Amino acid sequence: MEVLLLGIYGFFVWLIFIKFKWLPWNTVSQVTAAIIPIVALTILILVLNAVAPSSADVRVFKYTVPIVSQVRGRVIEVPVEEGNRLVKKGDVLFRVDSTPYQLTVNSLMAQLVGAKGGDQQLREQLRAAEGNTSAVRARINLTRTRVEQNRELAATGAGNRFDFEQSETDLRDLEAQLSASIANESQVRAQLAATVGGDIASVAKVKADLANAQWELEQTTVRSPCDCYVINLALRPGAFVAGMPFNPVMTLVEADGQVVALFNQNELHQVAPGNYAEFSLKTNPGRIVRAKVDSVIWAQGMGQMQQSGTIPMTGVLAAPPNRFAVKFDIRDEDRELLIAAGAAGHAAIYTERAKAIHILRMVILRVGAYTDYLILKLH
Repeated sequence: MEVLLLGIYGFFVWLIFIKFKWLPWNTVSQVTAAIIPIVALTILILVLNAVAPSSADVRVFKYTVPIVSQVRGRVIEVPVEEGNRLVKKGDVLFRVDSTPYQLTVNSLMAQLVGAKGGDQQLREQLRAAEGNTSAVRARINLTRTRVEQNRELAATGAGNRFDFEQSETDLRDLEAQLSASIANESQVRAQLAATVGGDIASVAKVKADLANAQWELEQTTVRSPCDCYVINLALRPGAFVAGMPFNPVMTLVEADGQVVALFNQNELHQVAPGNYAEFSLKTNPGRIVRAKVDSVIWAQGMGQMQQSGTIPMTGVLAAPPNRFAVKFDIRDEDRELLIAAGAAGHAAIYTERAKAIHILRMVILRVGAYTDYLILKLH
């Protein structure tokens, strides 16, 4: 762009001083003609760098998700392929033989039926114990009446002493039966009172085991957690997965990555979230991707102070100040463009100042994008 401006300027100098000779071409005019473009271009570039900063260090980052199996078993199906084929969220990645897990679920469902039957049996026992306690209490009341009657008869000599003693013995036996019946009733009540989520302990335990078995059965079909691309696919039907978190069988790369550009620290004083931005990538020569500034990441490694028992060292080495990253939000119409993880390129941010000269930065960025078509190597 600078060369183009100098060419235009030189053309007008030739017209004025050489072609039409409107002004004399002497030492003064020659020095003036040489100084004007130098000063003008210097001021223009300095202003342009402040109001429309550029970066030659654009980077594309994408998160990766290592996929591991939650269960052990033999792999029976791997319907995905490695490469540039998008896997949608929820698509099947692979299936493990579910036979042993289905058998476990069936067994626990049968146990749950039996446990619920035990619950009903306990409730029947409680009702029987309550009925028995009521009957014993009635008999005790009757026996106590007989004891009083026999006591009065024995005291007046109208009754038999043996009948009085027998009635007292019967009363003690009934009181012992009442104590046993109350203890049995309390035991049944305690078993029914030991509940988890409204179920007795035995039923709750079988339900918990059944829920875990059903979850494991679901995990025999592994699905994609995101819209991603599959890489490092080493899994094949017939392979055995161990269900260990440190044994990934494939890796997913997210489809939507993050694009950041690194700028010098004094280039960002006019940049604000929402500013219009453009960038080009070497993987897409000649293509300008439109975006806006999502945020400026005001942090970098040199500003980090970790917990330590030593005093921080300063001034030992004259390290240059690090750059700050600016995160871009790509516009919807450009999201379909393949933006490869690890791609690099150039970027420019257009602030709200001096919009009239932003066109210069746009031209410079586009010229650079088209030069990416050049493959400069000798073999």
